Amino acid sequence: MPKLRKAVFPVAGFGSRFLPVTKASPKEMMPVVDKPLIQYALEEAAAAGITDMIFVTGRHKRAIEDHFDKAYELETELERRGKEALLEQVRSVLPEGVRCIYIRQPEPLGLGHAVLCAQPVVGNDPFAVVLADDLMDSQPGAMSRMAQIFEKEACSLLGVEEVPRDQTESYGIVTVERMQGDSARIHSIVEKPKPAKAPSNLAVIGRYVLTPRVFELLAAVTPGAGGEIQLTDAISALLAEERVLAVRLPGRRFDCGSKLGYLQAMVELGVRHPEVGAAFARYLDSR
Repeated sequence: MPKLRKAVFPVAGFGSRFLPVTKASPKEMMPVVDKPLIQYALEEAAAAGITDMIFVTGRHKRAIEDHFDKAYELETELERRGKEALLEQVRSVLPEGVRCIYIRQPEPLGLGHAVLCAQPVVGNDPFAVVLADDLMDSQPGAMSRMAQIFEKEACSLLGVEEVPRDQTESYGIVTVERMQGDSARIHSIVEKPKPAKAPSNLAVIGRYVLTPRVFELLAAVTPGAGGEIQLTDAISALLAEERVLAVRLPGRRFDCGSKLGYLQAMVELGVRHPEVGAAFARYLDSR
């Protein structure tokens, strides 16, 4: 199996849970302290040795392309003013050796459809899927751990964590064999089951490593409500053909697709920020 060198970032969604701020600005560009969510996600992938960052975008997501592009005017002005530290921050937004590829998703037809849009670029290689809504706070990064397991196991991987039973309707839920360390073979997966019918409380979160066979299965998926193609359906079919492992990821996940999770990430990363962390922590303690 080739090494993991490609990652797909599905970023075409409307971000309706954060309206009105997402009316004109992509939710993936919402900052946590001083970096947007999509930059945290890209840096995590780059740290895992991934070099090809494939963004599946929509017509209102141009700001993501601009963020990772070279900013000639800004760099020239910072250089003229002698602001070397800020200049280095701007120039390091895209890590060395990494390239960005942008594909337009013509309609928002679900996560599975977004992943399928990346097939012409991914080809026959294994690839990661990274959902920027899930900000993973760990060292080493979550994707680095998945890349390490993939190199050993050479099969598809799904990042998982236990969630409260009353939240199963928000996730794909898996059943697994007994965990060996931080991974286990998956027996089944079901999309957003009601708590009473959920086979477990082990939820799939926004980190995947998939073999290219999933593209053929996605193309055969019967669209559901609203014409959406669910990635969960293709993974369920993949389970009948290949070994798929669930991986408990290190560190803490912040669900930045929700307002509460986003605010939690802002506080936790804010108090650790080298420039303002100590003052911010004192402010929180004083309230």
